[in-house]
Amino acid sequence: MNTHTIQDGDTFHAIAQRLGISLDALQDANPGINPNALRVGQAISLPGSSVYTIQDGDTFWKIAERVGIPVDALQAANPSVNSSVLHVGQVINLPEGSTGSHSGSNGGDGYVQYSGPALNFPDPSQWASYDALWAQNSRLMKFHNSDSEIAQIKSAIETVASESGIDARAILCIIMQECGGNVRVPTTFNGVRNPGIMQSHNGVEFSPANPAASILQMVKDGTEGTADGPGLKQLYQRYGNYYSTFRAYNSGSINENDLNDPVGATPGYVRDTANRLTGHTWGGM
Repeated sequence: MNTHTIQDGDTFHAIAQRLGISLDALQDANPGINPNALRVGQAISLPGSSVYTIQDGDTFWKIAERVGIPVDALQAANPSVNSSVLHVGQVINLPEGSTGSHSGSNGGDGYVQYSGPALNFPDPSQWASYDALWAQNSRLMKFHNSDSEIAQIKSAIETVASESGIDARAILCIIMQECGGNVRVPTTFNGVRNPGIMQSHNGVEFSPANPAASILQMVKDGTEGTADGPGLKQLYQRYGNYYSTFRAYNSGSINENDLNDPVGATPGYVRDTANRLTGHTWGGM
């Protein structure tokens, strides 16, 4: 079994997403480790991986799309491989569970490989109920947050949904897509500063000194926008459907004929969010 050395900002959720493995598999590989008390320099065990042989025309992006994992997970599983110089016959690692498609369950149904324009994605009438989605996703939030913080996230989602007119289910699933519900998620920088539970456009971060207020503001920033950029509300007003909204939220611009076109961001973002909304689960979600 391989190991990973904890770095500043690491969480079990972030590691699992980066490697394309499930939280359960990572936890099972580390039965004596408290995921809420990780220390920099600590070594944890990683579940095993499978391999893939490079074929003519392959790129990391094409391979990741084919097997249904994030490009970041594929890169993390191959730290010594130069993805710009792949050779036919070269063997690379695939994160555990990369079997060609995600698998999951929602009344027996698996992960659906939605593609194309917004009309090809499930109508909101097909989404799971808010109560069902909350029950499913609040369990994942326990990897990172206290019970009181989880309750504050729920209150913030419901308050902001009422204020903004954005479906509470969409807000919840974008939170999970962005950070797994981790209120302490690190701020990212990809041309702009993206902090907080919704990785908003230059909004606020979590404040341990004022958790309820900062959680509420993080949800407001992602949903209602900030002085520096739009949120889900403004993007929904612009595009008129949730799936184009999600792609624009992730990428800043969209190819409306192919919402899996990453436009420089995350290829499976809209597809994953659609599966979250319909209640599907999969390894590394």
